Amino acid sequence: AELALSRDLYAAPRHPYTGALLSAVPIANPRRGRGRSAFVLGGDVPNPINPPSGCRFHPRCPRAQDECALTDPPLEPLVAAHEAACFFPLEKWPLTAEEMRRPALGASPDDEAEPLAVAPAPS
Repeated sequence: AELALSRDLYAAPRHPYTGALLSAVPIANPRRGRGRSAFVLGGDVPNPINPPSGCRFHPRCPRAQDECALTDPPLEPLVAAHEAACFFPLEKWPLTAEEMRRPALGASPDDEAEPLAVAPAPS
């Protein structure tokens, strides 16, 4: 879903799946970890034998649009040495509280997990 130098990937992930993965990584420093928000994905993990059409992540992606269900996005350069296969890549990191609450394309409200509520990160 994404190719970048590790420092760029950790500092500014562009694919929503990468962002969700990185938000789940524990931070050993309690002061830094306490102020983080985690992006909890709702819905079910797609079946690898019968994957969904289009972008494989679209059923769980809060940024997905109709195009994502129809077409598999190509891996494209977004900034120098950073590529992502996403029609609607993340512009900033971490995700906003609104983006973390947004339901995935075609998901019912019962399928969605609630994001973890934590205080904003200290400066």
